[in-house]
Amino acid sequence: MKKILVAGSTGYLGSHLIKALIQHDVDFKAIARNRTKLVNLGVKKEQMIIAEATDPTSLKGTFEGLDMVISSLGITRQKDGLNYMDVDYQANMNLLNEAKAAGIQKFIYVSAINGDKMRQLKIMEAKEKFVDALKDSGLDYIIIRPNGFFSDMKDFLEMAKTGKVYLFGRGEYKLNPIHGEDLANFILESLDSKENQIAIGGPDILTQKEIATLALKAFGKPEKIIHLPDWIRKATISVMRIFTSAKTYGPFEFFLTMMAQDNIAPRYGIHRLSTFFHQEADQISVMESTV
Repeated sequence: MKKILVAGSTGYLGSHLIKALIQHDVDFKAIARNRTKLVNLGVKKEQMIIAEATDPTSLKGTFEGLDMVISSLGITRQKDGLNYMDVDYQANMNLLNEAKAAGIQKFIYVSAINGDKMRQLKIMEAKEKFVDALKDSGLDYIIIRPNGFFSDMKDFLEMAKTGKVYLFGRGEYKLNPIHGEDLANFILESLDSKENQIAIGGPDILTQKEIATLALKAFGKPEKIIHLPDWIRKATISVMRIFTSAKTYGPFEFFLTMMAQDNIAPRYGIHRLSTFFHQEADQISVMESTV
């Protein structure tokens, strides 16, 4: 049985991967900076590697006996003044170099759908630079390209709780985001896949307008969707690039660009976005009622 290293283990997808590995009794180790977070996920002491992926010296010798790396490591889970190149590229390069030194044969990396077509975005520039290096590494590899996470859709909920959702254009672009649990299960099913790149999404293909409607319904709000001209989206990206740092504008640049195109991937999973929205809306309402 393969022994797997999980990097990015305390992030959104990583935490679901850990739960899936434990559930399926798969031999693994999890690398993280925070021991407490690993404990809270149910990781045992002997399964932990406490190290900093941005510091290659902390990784030295820790990958011995492992067969495969799964990395969902990205800057969205770190806040230390680091930039995308520091984390999405260099930290993953440190993992890759240590994997090669330890004789690991396979590396699975989670990027994003159509990332190779959006290299002009700061976050994709770093991710795809690592993808290029992984392809040239000599290791077996799989690039997983999910079509956005359910957690990324929380922006719709944040607007919906005010009673209105703003969309750019007609809101007819389609996507099928995937729940972290479904994606984790898909990755485990794909460990022996012969494909090098796999796009994957959730079971429901929805327009942005349909997602906005689901978010409003989750709060019991009437459908009130404000359609903004697309030039505002483009202007927002341009202004943020000029007046904010890449770390600040990067997530907005990515989100606003993704919202201006169809992003449809093969469908997989059992979790429905409508159910997720209702669960999240209930939690938000409970939290606000206790404040």
